[in-house]
Amino acid sequence: MEPKKKILYISYDGMTDVLGQSQVIPYLTKLSEYGFKIDILSAEKPENYSKQKDIIADLLKKSGINWHTIDYTKTPAIISTIKDLRKLKKKAKLLTHQNKYEIIHCRSYIPAFVGVYLKKKFNAKFLFDMRGFYADERVDGNLWNQSYIIFKFIYKYFKKKENRFFTNADYTISLTYAGKEIIRKMKGLQNIPIEVIPCCADLDLFDYNKINETEKENLRKELNISADNFVLTYLGSVGTWYMLDEMMEFFAVLKQNKPESKFLFITRENRELIYNSATNYNVDKNDLIIISANREEVPKLLSLSNVSIFFILPVFSKKASSPTKFAEILSMGIPIICNSDVGDLDKFVYENNTGLIINNFEKKQYEDAVKKIEEILKINPEHLRNVAVKLFSLKIGTEKYKKVYDKLLFGF
Repeated sequence: MEPKKKILYISYDGMTDVLGQSQVIPYLTKLSEYGFKIDILSAEKPENYSKQKDIIADLLKKSGINWHTIDYTKTPAIISTIKDLRKLKKKAKLLTHQNKYEIIHCRSYIPAFVGVYLKKKFNAKFLFDMRGFYADERVDGNLWNQSYIIFKFIYKYFKKKENRFFTNADYTISLTYAGKEIIRKMKGLQNIPIEVIPCCADLDLFDYNKINETEKENLRKELNISADNFVLTYLGSVGTWYMLDEMMEFFAVLKQNKPESKFLFITRENRELIYNSATNYNVDKNDLIIISANREEVPKLLSLSNVSIFFILPVFSKKASSPTKFAEILSMGIPIICNSDVGDLDKFVYENNTGLIINNFEKKQYEDAVKKIEEILKINPEHLRNVAVKLFSLKIGTEKYKKVYDKLLFGF
């Protein structure tokens, strides 16, 4: 029997983080079923690691995946990241020396520093799974304030390294076609190999066909949602990228047209933040339902939706963004209202009839969208789920990764 091809997957996100469990482990367990021998090296936050290390270790072990870790360091800023990068590099070097990996699969920019190094030292293939324009995200999110010289320097440094990652990568993964197009227009990058693989969702968990109607009705009673209420939902965190005030203003317009409307927030955010926004737009707190939920509870809460909404700050870095919630909501058979100029959302909504796009954040746009809500309520839930299965299933995403692995290993 031919020996399995060895892959080292390096992530600065922890496998005990929610993101690691939803956007890393499912792919890698599936890829291991294709016959790849996968090792993970991740930076783990001590609090999460102490609580979940045994659960995650057992899960990975069942898939034949070896898991190696370093401790994630949060403070002081900048210095902590440099420290973590050195630890990743040291451990990855030792692992690669021992295991002779054929591919170094790097999730985002910090691991990519290690990938470039290992490629040159061990002649391994370097797969740059970029996840987004990291430096631009830090600036757009006001994490690297460009009025400070130090952050100006860091931004320029990362943009320079970004080009090096692209040119050294044997393959690059972009979450969006919009991101791929931007990269193709960069100097000297017209012909680099790029595959587009959007964030996929657990479509087995997010499946409206599995919702128990009796449990759903009990949940409506528990949350004081009557049969004649129109329910607009929002899923996830608010702030930074997610435009709470604009969504609240949309709801205020919706309320004028549909007085029976309720706005259900499925979030772990501080409810006072949401209530303050409601006050600014004269929205009655009694029309808001704010509930925190674990991942397994989310589908049942989403099932109460008539329509779901999310507005994302339409800045440059978000061209490369692929919101997982888009796939999860569609998979629940729920039409979506979102804004333009974020990743491939325009393409997915217009080409597949999945909801409405807001082109700007003005009251007139909201009024026009509200008038069209009855139209999108007629979209067959099965159509919406089929779109999610076609575009965002774990099977599709895993097959694309396998295709890239095969090209790197065998040239086809």
